[in-house]
Amino acid sequence: MARTQAADYDKKRDAITDCAAKLFAAKGFAGASVAELADECGVSKSLIYHYYPSKEAILYDVMSEHIDALLAAADAARTMAQRPSEQLRALTRELLRRYVGAAERQKVLLYELSFLPESQRREIVAKQRAIIARVEELLAAVKPALGEDRAQLRARAMLYFGMLNWTHTWFRANGPISRDALADLASDTILKSV
Repeated sequence: MARTQAADYDKKRDAITDCAAKLFAAKGFAGASVAELADECGVSKSLIYHYYPSKEAILYDVMSEHIDALLAAADAARTMAQRPSEQLRALTRELLRRYVGAAERQKVLLYELSFLPESQRREIVAKQRAIIARVEELLAAVKPALGEDRAQLRARAMLYFGMLNWTHTWFRANGPISRDALADLASDTILKSV
């Protein structure tokens, strides 16, 4: 007879991925062990393996959950405004809403991708590229001539992400500038460049 799944199965997996995000962000994937993860979570190593077959599977879930939230933000921004410049502003706000409070997951996504198996790495990269393509689409809609110069379009899109992706290193939600004000500043900066 098949073993039934506990009612709190998903909650426990989420707790493991939360602990893993913190540990992998602090020590790096290669520098963290499953035993340390178990200690961080306050559970046994065997319980970790009950929920995940490998450390790489945990890493994948940490990254996948985060990139899926970012992809959902990109999709949601499509319905928030009609003009491309306002959609970019909405997208920027939505992305920063996902970044704030997810600094560890963002750091893991930025630094630990090479530790995933090839097929999972390709999946994460495809989702990253979809978000980049959405920004390029919006920038080209704002200035159609930019859409004809792929190198300039890509450079601006990557500069845009350069502004956002590293906010986890310095932005503080209780600081002198709000998250939405920062998002608007980033949007204005990139829109002025086109």
